[in-house]
Amino acid sequence: MKKGAASVEGVEVKVWQVPEILSEEVLGKMGAPPKTDAPVITPQELAEADGVLFGFPTRFGMMAAQMKAFFDATGGLWREQSLAGKPAGLFFSTGSQGGGQETTPLTAVTQLTHHGMVFVPVGYTFGAKIFDMESVHGGSPYGAGTFAGDGSRWPTELELEHAFHQGKYFAGIAKRLKGGSA
Repeated sequence: MKKGAASVEGVEVKVWQVPEILSEEVLGKMGAPPKTDAPVITPQELAEADGVLFGFPTRFGMMAAQMKAFFDATGGLWREQSLAGKPAGLFFSTGSQGGGQETTPLTAVTQLTHHGMVFVPVGYTFGAKIFDMESVHGGSPYGAGTFAGDGSRWPTELELEHAFHQGKYFAGIAKRLKGGSA
C-alpha cells in the first residue's frame, strides 16, 4: 500500500498505528504479533492528512476494537467536520475466507460517512487478477485484503500487487482532489 501510494509523484506517505487498548497479558493470550515501530497517531494528526488509507485486522467481521476506539476518539473532529471532504480508503486482513473481506469494509464505511469523508474504493480497477480462482487470495472491490489465518500466513504476491495498485490508485485520486494532477 505504502509503496503504491509513494509511487505517485509529489505524494508523501506516512505510516501510523492507532493506540493499543488491550493489555500485554491479553495480547499474549491472543498470540498477537509485536507492534511495529510506526508512531502512534492522534486524532489531530489524522485531520492534517490530505487523504487516509485505513488498514486493520478483522474481528468477528468488523474492524478490530483498537481501530474502533480510535474512531470513537475523533468526536471533536466530527463536531468541527475536520475530515469532511477528505478521501479515505480501506484495506484489511481476516482470519479466514469467510472472515469479513466484505463485511469489514462495509461496517467501516459508517465511520467515514459520519465524518463526511469521500470513500474511495478500489473497485475492480485491479483488473482480471481480482477474479483469479487458481489461488486463495483476499481483497474485494472495497479494498485490498489478505487472509492472515492464525497470523502465520503472509500476504501472497497477488495480494501485495493488489495493495500496491490500491495505494497508487488512491494516491492519484487524493492528489487530484487536492488540486494537483496525477
